[in-house]
Amino acid sequence: MVRVKICGLRREEDIEVCLKEGVDYLGFILYSKSPRYVDDQTRRKLLPKAEGVKKVAVMVNPSYEEVKSALDEGFDLVQLHGEEGPDLAKRIGFGRVIKAFRVRDRAEIPEVWKKAHAVLLDTYSKKAYGGTGRTFNWDLAKKVVEKGFRVILAGGLTPENVVSALEKVRPFGVDVSSGVETNPGVKDKLKIERFVREVKRWVSSKR
Repeated sequence: MVRVKICGLRREEDIEVCLKEGVDYLGFILYSKSPRYVDDQTRRKLLPKAEGVKKVAVMVNPSYEEVKSALDEGFDLVQLHGEEGPDLAKRIGFGRVIKAFRVRDRAEIPEVWKKAHAVLLDTYSKKAYGGTGRTFNWDLAKKVVEKGFRVILAGGLTPENVVSALEKVRPFGVDVSSGVETNPGVKDKLKIERFVREVKRWVSSKR
């Protein structure tokens, strides 16, 4: 089974589509510099709508107190998308952490992160911590999978290329944001449907 994570959600109608299609994880951006940022008031409205799926708080270099507040708010997992180290993850509990790594020309992940819920591999950018809409060399991600890490593949995935990514990497999960959007934080219903169905079709073909 390949898990599907839709990230950067900001609207109730987009959550409803994700639930209907059987998405496994919903990501909400708690990093205020992101165009997909959701403030406290919006989160209080959206989180109760996301029943039955894993709700992920995406944060960049947060304090432990900020992470604890997000988990108390109702998030199941926290995605650490900055330069956070394993000490913070240990304090939170590795099982509640998705650790993101932005990949350039190498992907050397410290062994300690095998304890995490998963590691997420995204495309490196000087300008942003994520949501670039660009892919990276999937051979690097494949090597991380082969080393025994539970990998969620991100970075430039779309309904058009997700099957190729799955065939190459064989990840634990796939993460998409800009690849199913019309504008930052505004998802396209048809693109979400197609993305999820492409993943399910590929999984079915491997049984």
